[in-house]
Amino acid sequence: MADSRTASKRYMHKFQQVVDIQQKIIYFLLSVIIAFGLTYYLDTPELDKAQIYVLFLLFLSIGLWVTEAVPPFAVGLLIFGFLVFALGGYYAEIDPENASKYVQKYVQTWSNSVIWLMLGGFFMAEAMQKVGLDKTIFKLTISKFGTKPRNVLLGIMLVTAIFSMIMSNTATTAMMIAAVLPFINTLDKDAPFGKALLIGIAAAASLGGMGTIIGSPPNAIAVDALNNRGISFGFLEWMVVAFPIAITLVLIFWLFLINKFVPKVSTIDLSFLKDVDSSSNSKIFILKKKIVLGILLLTLVLWLTGNIHGIPASAVSLLPIMTLTMFSIISGDDVRKLPWDTLMLVAGGLSLGLAIQETGLAAYYVNLLNDYNLNFYMLVVVFSLLTVVLSNFMSNTATTTILIPIAIILVSTNIAILPTVIALSASAALFLPISTPPNAIAFSTGRLTQKDFRFGGIVAGLVGPVIIIAFVLLFSYFYY
Repeated sequence: MADSRTASKRYMHKFQQVVDIQQKIIYFLLSVIIAFGLTYYLDTPELDKAQIYVLFLLFLSIGLWVTEAVPPFAVGLLIFGFLVFALGGYYAEIDPENASKYVQKYVQTWSNSVIWLMLGGFFMAEAMQKVGLDKTIFKLTISKFGTKPRNVLLGIMLVTAIFSMIMSNTATTAMMIAAVLPFINTLDKDAPFGKALLIGIAAAASLGGMGTIIGSPPNAIAVDALNNRGISFGFLEWMVVAFPIAITLVLIFWLFLINKFVPKVSTIDLSFLKDVDSSSNSKIFILKKKIVLGILLLTLVLWLTGNIHGIPASAVSLLPIMTLTMFSIISGDDVRKLPWDTLMLVAGGLSLGLAIQETGLAAYYVNLLNDYNLNFYMLVVVFSLLTVVLSNFMSNTATTTILIPIAIILVSTNIAILPTVIALSASAALFLPISTPPNAIAFSTGRLTQKDFRFGGIVAGLVGPVIIIAFVLLFSYFYY
């Protein structure tokens, strides 16, 4: 019987793989067909070939991102290849001598300041994990919040939010959940406080990522779009706007959690913290930890004081990249394990946004919209809610890649507001287990069901845009 069950499981696994492959092929073909259909429907004599190519690429990218027929990062690579092939051929016909110059800018997004800024953040996050600095800070912080369940939950959520501003949201969630699982495993499977911890960590990782440019890819995409329009938006400027929003939303989410998941105990046992920092105590290891801490602090200071010393944030990112490898804290194997797929997705998205703008496609549709009286504040609200809805079903990076280039040219005044609102709203999509990687990690513990995310998703999806819009408008009133 055991052999037959094993064979049956093996057969079903292979069958499921075949079904998944067939499903992806169908989704891919549907995306291509729909992209062709929409492009054909919207084709007009006023559009040249370059604009038609980019319009088709936009629809195809949206389809592939929504259906996930191919991984999101692969769509980024597809964008590079398509732009070089299609636009390269088009420009070769009209200006053979300068054709390469026209398409060169679309592959140069790999050297974009946003990519280097994010790469510096990846190096720091990897170094913190390697020397156990993340766990040490977690242990020191949480131990200060006492033993009341509501205070412990608040402490864990705030630590998660702060870490997610420096590290990737995915890495932060994995680290925090691994740290608290020994405690959660002592609770009943349906214990309210266990659910509150898992949901709270996942939400705090996403919401906290709003706080810095490197905290979430949508933030970097918005900053790059603003810089391209001549609006300087540095590391400190972003934090001034986004850090209060991130902390406020984390606190609001915490209040809703403690009201819904009321613990039945007045105090909890924090002995699980003893196993959080089990790192080596050798002198070399301690020295490396101090080096990482020093580099981290120096990098953050240089990022925050960019207006004083004038060094671009992307250039400051070379500090952790060079020094961490120089001191052998980050090895070649570690570099290969970095989330390059995220950089591929962001770089491809930047190329798509650049193509939409450079070919005049966006300007063409904006001119069509000029006949309508679009209320600025209504646009902000609509784009914020649209971002939340789309980000619940597809990558928030892909969502902002699509919406920001369109939104940034729909307004002639207060240009910085709309892209900022879109980027921050993308981090407020928490309705489904698949909405964000942090949600997926929390769901993978087996202690949560899909419906457990709905409450928090509704709270973040409705309250988030309100707080984001209010803070951004308030900041723009004083800043401009």
